[in-house]
Amino acid sequence: MEKKEIFSQVIHMEERIGTFHDELGELKEQLAMLIEENHALAMENQHLRELLDEKDTSEQSNETESSQDKATVGEGHDNLARLYHEGFHICNMHYGSLRAEGDCLFCLSFLNQK
Repeated sequence: MEKKEIFSQVIHMEERIGTFHDELGELKEQLAMLIEENHALAMENQHLRELLDEKDTSEQSNETESSQDKATVGEGHDNLARLYHEGFHICNMHYGSLRAEGDCLFCLSFLNQK
């Protein structure tokens, strides 16, 4: 009987090893899929970073251009707009005098210049 029990234990171990082998094969397939997915995502990530860098570069060049444009208009223009909204003329004809009769077309045309 002892030999029969040993033989049955060996058969049982062989079945478990077969099960472990099947599970290991499944895990290996899942790992291969995950590695492929990771590689695809890394490539996509790299591509998106390159696009983002290109966009940032173009936005920085646009900001530089617009900041140069704003420097032309800038803070002085904002101060004149504030003065106009407080009720003073900013046009060259009546500069600094109070606006008594509503809006001045000359002042408005000056404010709308770019």
